[in-house]
Amino acid sequence: MTIKVHIDRLLVERQMSVTELSTRVGITMANISILKNGKAKAIRFSTLEGLCDVLECQPGELLEYIEDKK
Repeated sequence: MTIKVHIDRLLVERQMSVTELSTRVGITMANISILKNGKAKAIRFSTLEGLCDVLECQPGELLEYIEDKK
């Protein structure tokens, strides 16, 4: 199973930089990079809430579940 994070797409749609997102959500640019690159093993609900608040989206717009091919 894979969880894809659509931060890049949402940033383009909202014409927002990674730096602005980092500042407004209160997380480091390194942690945003980890999320963007699919390297995150977990995400706190408070971080998810902050991302959704700043990006004005629902969790389902930010995260996508991709089933592994069997």
